Amino acid sequence: MGVQTLQAAGTGDYKIQAGPLPERYARGWHVIGLAESYRDGKPHELEIFGTKLVVFAGAEGRITILDGYCPHMGASLGQGEILGDNVSCPFHGWQWGPDGRCAKIPFSSRIPPRAKIKSWPVMEASGQLFVYNDPEGNPPPPEVAIPSIEPYDRGECTPWNWETLVIPTNCRELIDNVSDNTHFYYVHGWLPRSFKNVFHGHIASQIAVYETRKDRALGTGGEAQNEDNFSMESDGTYYGPAYMINSQAAMYKGNKIDCWLINAHYPITPNSFMLHCGVTARKVPGLPDDVALAVANEYAKAFRDAFFQDVHIWQHKTRIDNPILSQHDGPIYQLRRWYEQFYVDVKDIQPDMVAHTEIDVDMSKPLAAWEAEQKALDT
Repeated sequence: MGVQTLQAAGTGDYKIQAGPLPERYARGWHVIGLAESYRDGKPHELEIFGTKLVVFAGAEGRITILDGYCPHMGASLGQGEILGDNVSCPFHGWQWGPDGRCAKIPFSSRIPPRAKIKSWPVMEASGQLFVYNDPEGNPPPPEVAIPSIEPYDRGECTPWNWETLVIPTNCRELIDNVSDNTHFYYVHGWLPRSFKNVFHGHIASQIAVYETRKDRALGTGGEAQNEDNFSMESDGTYYGPAYMINSQAAMYKGNKIDCWLINAHYPITPNSFMLHCGVTARKVPGLPDDVALAVANEYAKAFRDAFFQDVHIWQHKTRIDNPILSQHDGPIYQLRRWYEQFYVDVKDIQPDMVAHTEIDVDMSKPLAAWEAEQKALDT
């Protein structure tokens, strides 16, 4: 992939540079949606990793992901039907089992020995479905498994509010947000009181405390969302290259809200990805169930709206390999170096890509400037 720090020659205008897009897709677990949406008795076509896969649940509800084209004559298995634990090709009826082998050819007693397609590793966590990609073909190591969200698994939270959207750019543009500390003020109207990045192995975290004035919206629209200043403690952690759990503890309309935002994606092509945004909130203790559910859902929607403010930026920005950073920007280049590990063979992972690194960003000067700006707006 290669992160390049490029400088413009001479004293002329700085030129935005963008190198070639990576030719491979990231190694790791990728969410493809809510698991139950695939248990509807139908095969599902999935455009992902530059190819097509088929996703289906067998008779017992076990979900299988296979290469999406029948190697007999090339039909899309996602256009077929489910027969027991197999998916049947719509063209000539060949059936393919969970292990990728041809299980039956209705009109032939002999199955060719080479009749096998790839069966992709699958996992479920907290109601979500994941597929594992590795260009080298290795199975997923146990230590990179996606963690569960325990309050959701215990039934303490609202149902997932889940949305998907195709974004026409390379997925690195999304990853950059992990270290982009100043956009929170300009995009969301939030004041980051503290901001820290921690990189360790396949994990990257953004740990921050935010607040906003009562006349700055949590979501979109600009209207006040709270009688008091909104405040939030946030831990957004990527588990691998494509899946973040953003856990939040916030004061919202006088209630303490615990919320989990899923910010995840899978690549469709090198220059497009499917964004997944899921939000769930813990029902507020001490309130009647219907009221607790309403408050939790309202907060979840507000945070969803705030997240889609970022989406608007991604839809219109350009790729840039040589950003000019100020002294108060977050560690964008260090983040990109961490991200490189998922685009090289395991043997080529360098120690600095996976080393434990903690970076506290000094927010004092930006905060002083923003507070002065807000004070001027009040006079």
